[in-house]
Order: sequence, then C-alpha cells, then structure tokens
Amino acid sequence: MNKAFQLRCSILCGILVFPLGLLSGRLLEIQWLDRGRFVDESRRSYQRTEVLPAMRGNILDRNDVPLAQSIPATTVYIDMNHLRNDPGRLRALALKEAAMDPGWHALGEEARSRAVQRIVKRLKTEMPKEDVSAAHLDHAADVLARPLGMKRAEIRSMVKNARAQWFPIARNLAEDEADKVREAIAAHAIRGFRMERGFRRWYPSPDMAPHLVGYTGESEEDDGRGGLVIRESGKFGVEAVMDARLRGTDGWQRGNRVNGKLIPGGTEERMAPQTGLDVRLTLDLGLQRIVEEELDWGLAEFDSKRGAVVMIDPKSGEVLAMASRPNFNLADLTTVKDAGASYALQTIYEPGSTIKVVAAAAALNEGKVGPQSKVNCHNGLFQSGKVVVRDDHPAGSLTVEGVIQKSNNIGTYMLGRQVGAKKFYEYMHRFGFGRRTGIQLSGESSGTARDTNNPLDFSRACYGYAVNVTPLQLACAYSVIAGDGNLRKPLIVRELVAGDGSVVESFGPEVVHRVINERTAAAMRGALEKVTEEGGTATRATVPGFRVAGKTGTVVKHNPKGGYLNGRYIVSFVGMMPAEEPAFVCIVVVDDPRTTKCRHYGGTIAAPVFSRIAARAAVHLNLKPAGAAPVTAQVRNTADP
Repeated sequence: MNKAFQLRCSILCGILVFPLGLLSGRLLEIQWLDRGRFVDESRRSYQRTEVLPAMRGNILDRNDVPLAQSIPATTVYIDMNHLRNDPGRLRALALKEAAMDPGWHALGEEARSRAVQRIVKRLKTEMPKEDVSAAHLDHAADVLARPLGMKRAEIRSMVKNARAQWFPIARNLAEDEADKVREAIAAHAIRGFRMERGFRRWYPSPDMAPHLVGYTGESEEDDGRGGLVIRESGKFGVEAVMDARLRGTDGWQRGNRVNGKLIPGGTEERMAPQTGLDVRLTLDLGLQRIVEEELDWGLAEFDSKRGAVVMIDPKSGEVLAMASRPNFNLADLTTVKDAGASYALQTIYEPGSTIKVVAAAAALNEGKVGPQSKVNCHNGLFQSGKVVVRDDHPAGSLTVEGVIQKSNNIGTYMLGRQVGAKKFYEYMHRFGFGRRTGIQLSGESSGTARDTNNPLDFSRACYGYAVNVTPLQLACAYSVIAGDGNLRKPLIVRELVAGDGSVVESFGPEVVHRVINERTAAAMRGALEKVTEEGGTATRATVPGFRVAGKTGTVVKHNPKGGYLNGRYIVSFVGMMPAEEPAFVCIVVVDDPRTTKCRHYGGTIAAPVFSRIAARAAVHLNLKPAGAAPVTAQVRNTADP
C-alpha cells in the first residue's frame, strides 16, 4: 500500500477521532463529574422554593384578653419574568379584544375559546414583543387599579422602576379585598401578578396602652433569587422587646412549576412554619381602661395635654396598668412621631414633695427618729450659710408623721440632715432613683440622683428639686413602702405561652434588694395615711369605705433653657389602697395644668384623679371595704366633675 495514502488515512482518522474523543470525554464529564451541577440548574428552571410565613404570637393581658393578634392577609407580587415573557400575555390581550365584540356575551364557552385563539394567532404575527409587554401592562393596570386601591400610573411606575425580578405591589389585603383582585386576575387572564397568603398585625383595642404594647413594621429583604420578600418585626414596646419569641420560624415549600403555576402533586419537600409564642402580660385590660379613661378626664378637667398613670402590685412588682399622654392609636401610626414617647417610662422631671418619703424613711430606718419624734421646722425659714430653705406653711415643731402630713420642706430637710448627705443619697439609690428600673421595655430613662457634694443641692434634693425621676421609678419606690421594704423589679411580661396553652417560660417577682425594714415600711404607711386625712394635703384622694395612704407633689416646671417657668407646674400624687395592706400603688402625674378652677397643687389636681381611679379599681378587683360605706359610692360617670 502506498505510504503516502496510509499517512493521509492516518491523518484523516486522527482528525475524526480526536474531536470525537474530546466530545466523549465531555459527555462523560457532564454525565458523571458535573451531573449534580447541571441537575440543580435544570431544577431551578422549573422549581421554586416559597417561604411559608410563620404566624406571629399573640400579646395577651393577664386574663388572656388579646391586645395584639395576627390575622390572615394577602400580599400581591409582580413577577417581572412573567410580565415580560409569559406567552399567556397574548391571551389576556386577545380576551380583552374579543370581549369588546357586541356578540361576545351571547357566545358559549367553546365559541369564546375559539374566538380568543384566532385573535392570539393574529397578534403573534402582528405585534412585536415590546408592544405586547406594553399593551399587557396597560391592560393589567386598567383592570387591577380599582381592586388594588391604586392608581394606574402608580402600577406602571412600580414596574418601570423595578429593582428586583419580583417584588410586592400591595400588602396586607384583607380576605375580601384579596378575593376581588384574585377574581380580576382570573377573569382577564392577567399574567405576572402573583398572590401569597400571609398575616398582618391587628390590635383589638388599639387605643389601650399603645406605648406598652408597641407595634410592628415591615421591611423588604432580598430572597437570594432576585426577588424581594416582606419581613415583619417588632419596632416598639413589647412587640420589639419580645420579637424573637413572638415571630416564630418561617417554613418553606419547594414545588415544580410551569409558567409560574404549581403542578398538582408536584411538591417535593415542605417544612411547616412554627407559630411564635404568645406573650402574656401582667397588664389587666380592665384596670388599663379605667386608668386611660380617668387620666383623660383629669387632663380635660384641668386643662393639660401631658401626664401619666402607673399602677403596680407592690407584692410582686407586676405592672397592672400604665398610661401616658400624649398617646397614639395602634391602628393609625401617623401620630407616632409626635406622641411616641412614653411619659411614664421616658419623661424625667423634678418630683417635688413625693420624694420626701426618702428622707423620712431613711431617718426612721437608721433609728434617728420615731414616727412621733419632734422635728424643728423653724417657722418657715431656715438658713445655714448658703443653704436657705423656706416653707409656705410655717410650722414651729411637727412630729415626723406631721412633717409628711403637712409636706413641710424644712422638716424634711432636718430629717435628711440627721442621716447626712452621703447616707441620704445611698437611700435614694436604694429606692431605685438614678438608674433604670429594668422593666422589660426599651427606651427607659434612668433619671438623676447624683451627690454633687454641694450642700445646696442636698437641701433641695430632700424636698424634690435637684433630682430627676420617672413616674415608673416613683411607683416602684412607693411599692417598697406599700410592701415589705424590698425594691422589686417591675414586671410587664408574665409568661411565654405555646400554642397548646402550656407555659414555656415564667417571669416571677424579682427582689432587687432590701431598702428598709418591714417596721419602717409600716410606719411610713401610717404617716402617708395621715396625708389623706383632715389636715393633710391630699384629702381629695380619699375613697369612701377604704383607708388611703399617699403623698402629693407640686413642683415648678423646669425651663429647658435654664431656670424655671413662672406659674407653670407639674403636679402629682402617689397613693396606695387599702392603706393597711395595699393591693396596688398608683401614681398620677399631670404636667402643666392650665385650669383656673383651682390652685395648681398635687392635692387639688392629681389627688382627685387618683380617687376616681382607686374607686373604680376597688370594684374591678373586688376589694373588701374597711368601713360600712359601699364601694360603689365613689364611682362616677367620666363626665362628672
């Protein structure tokens, strides 16, 4: 055989075999080495993993009355891929054109289908792809604008400015609203719009304790597949603090889809969502309603816009009710910016005479005096160096109980001097002033109770100036006196509860430390009871049939620019009832009353508000009267003066 011919044959075979060998190698690589990667890529073209949102847990009051719940809601998404490329768009346009024919409504189902198919075939040849997209979008906007509650231009703009392959266009639709959108999409064969069921937050009593319950907010997150998903999380109050326990765990579902539609029976895997835990609060909604109504009455009656009420169980530290003004409505958060701060928790102010219990309790607890010990009140004026203390109601000598009953500034300072500045500030801190209480809410203010080593500051601190407190701190401090002498951490969350009703975690009473002994606490209750008796500063705080103890406070309002605002006051009353064994401590603060009906004192403004609250609370709590007068005697209509 010719060697040249053999060479040519060999070269030809090499040319043919080498590429085929490469092709075979590549096939082997695809079949064995890269099999998993190509299978995954293939699956992604027809598989979709969807998030199954978890239902957020409820927030309940202590009696399981719901304060926050999750209810079914639907979110409408735009899928840009189907909006731009789905062949079904031509059917939507054909259906629109066919429906304009006068005889359309007379046609049967089969005749309608044939008419639509004829138009689809024509549009395929007549309309460029870009025109199909634009015409379909205009049609979709015309059809869905009304049921979505949007403007046509708004829908077009969202598509034009799309930042993701799919994204929400309308959120939290109620079931009836979602049904209308769903029916419109189906009736007009609209493509590119997808609906997903989820949940939205609902507040059955949106005006009750909004600063405490709090609210949620939504944010858009990248789902890792070019789309945006909606996440709901707590933004304020218990909703925020307990967010990790409330929100639960989302599930997922992976299914096979064609043209965005799930193939029946094609679901491969599913992980069910886990509902969040319910949060049971210490709050009593019945007491909360009483507090809210009477605070509103007091502010209207005495012409004020700011104030707070806090009611605490002194034996456990549980917050039974807490209200702040100004407030907002959880169903309409437009006023949160102006009314979102909690007066009870975040506003600090000079407390005035309500702080006098610290000097008196310190002197009693240190054994410097007894309840009937005489205190020289210097007839209304005391001066020692730069320290000058005055009292508008001069007295020569009063007992320790009398100093509290008459709210004598000089007498209180004399008690503070007996224990000394260092020890006085120790008691201030032991009562909880100058630091946060540790309540299970964010944003709490700590106030100030700092020993400046200035004798003038010390004298003023004894009777309520040169220190700053929150209403919650004062309620906790008076709970020391109303209880066994221990300071307790205020509780707002009582239990975490699973869906089957079982308690997952409990938050019981927590003693911070001992402040005074039980004998001193009892002596202070006796002194505070005299404040509400004839000759005291809070006779308007009484409740027929019950013994009431408490203390008034009146302080000139501080000017943020320096100094004080002449004729402007913050008035308060902290009370407990029944005095012999208090079921609750309640503080009422009214900021800057402008009324001309009475003088601006804690005893004339805050004390009557306390009286109304305490009388209604006694009925709600079924408290036993100490005397013969009926409990209902003091319960009035909220419109009464």
